[in-house]
Amino acid sequence: MAMATATARSAVLLLALISFLLLLPFLAAALSVDSPKGRRVLVLLDDLATKSSHSLYFRSLQSRGYDLDFKLADDPKIGLQRYGQYLYDGLILFCPATERFGGSLDQAAILDFVDSGHDLIIAADASASDLIREIATECGVDFDEDPLAVVVDHIGYAVSDTEGDHTLIAADDFIDSSVILGDKKIEAPVLFQGIGHSLNPSNNLVLKVLAASPSAYSANPKSKLSNPPSLTGSAISLVSVVQARNNARVLITGSLSLFSNRLFRSSVQKAGSSTRHEKAGNEQFLTEISKWIFHERGHLKAVNVKHNLVGEADEPAMYRITDDLEYSVEIYEWSGSSWEPYVSDDVQVQFYMMSPYVLKTLSTDKKGVYSTSFKVPDVYGVFQFKLEYQRLGYTSLSLSKQIPVRPFRHNEYERFIPAAYPYYGAAFSMMAGFFLFTFAHLYNK
Repeated sequence: MAMATATARSAVLLLALISFLLLLPFLAAALSVDSPKGRRVLVLLDDLATKSSHSLYFRSLQSRGYDLDFKLADDPKIGLQRYGQYLYDGLILFCPATERFGGSLDQAAILDFVDSGHDLIIAADASASDLIREIATECGVDFDEDPLAVVVDHIGYAVSDTEGDHTLIAADDFIDSSVILGDKKIEAPVLFQGIGHSLNPSNNLVLKVLAASPSAYSANPKSKLSNPPSLTGSAISLVSVVQARNNARVLITGSLSLFSNRLFRSSVQKAGSSTRHEKAGNEQFLTEISKWIFHERGHLKAVNVKHNLVGEADEPAMYRITDDLEYSVEIYEWSGSSWEPYVSDDVQVQFYMMSPYVLKTLSTDKKGVYSTSFKVPDVYGVFQFKLEYQRLGYTSLSLSKQIPVRPFRHNEYERFIPAAYPYYGAAFSMMAGFFLFTFAHLYNK
């Protein structure tokens, strides 16, 4: 009996050890937040044929060190977590028609995945299910309610021998941000064919990265318009991104074909233009934006937050009113391979208690160190050093350090205040006058 119990315990320990070894790569990937390379991305597909028809896009991710795990959206073994640990750092939904995910995956699980700081790419099309539309709505965008509506542009369409309904659009209204789209200008228009969406006006975290032209509208191209389209002009977003408050990033588009090999390799000529580009801008556009989505660009970190009295090195337990202090912080940006000093002139710090008493712009040595100095206000209480940095395309920084400020002790006040010299003189002159008057009254007959 004892031998059987010991054997069972050994089997349990062996099973636990094997489970730990299997999870070790995932734990290591989860802990190595400094480098985006070697990250695991789950790709969910409606059909495994998409893996071949969109291979150029997948290959560009793999060439940058991403480990893609391809699965069908209804696979019963799908799961984002195991033993409370996330198995993936990113999720790509190339399954617009799926009505229900397999395994333990559902809408709530995907939103929790984003809420925990992970990245998400959603590609829909005209067959988009209610499930995909609801996930997009939770992220701040609304697809056209008409399931048959696609984006049509009779002026900004792409010249083609096979597309006569003007649903193949040559879009070139990009967001003006080198952080999101890279420093190299995208010369060729992006070919888009799919459904449009609008941004939720109450959500200030969602950005329009690629917009339709003013002549575009969303409607069913196979039927006559009986009512004005609900989405028109530049209000139609073709590709949008979201950066959540926890710095998770989401890309949403209404065109799965946007990522396809066919549009990657296709030449493009926009209607009304005599210039024909040998290659559409899809590959460059999606490669650059995927670098931003997966934090290869625009990712900041702040380290070594320090404050001390001027001329001293150690951080005090508290400050006294009117003390002169120094504040410094180091800010770095991920360049795709290493951390480089972040250089900007708009980083500010607040000395805060209920409201900011001091607001200072930090100066930089262009090596990553930001610093400033100021005088502690003549108000005592519990203050905070607050650094809130939000800039388009960059991860937000939120730093705070609490420090009490005390008044002067009784033995720290000045013995003689220069401003009170007239009062001192009045007091001593009255004493001298009283002495002279007394002397004259007592000894003068």
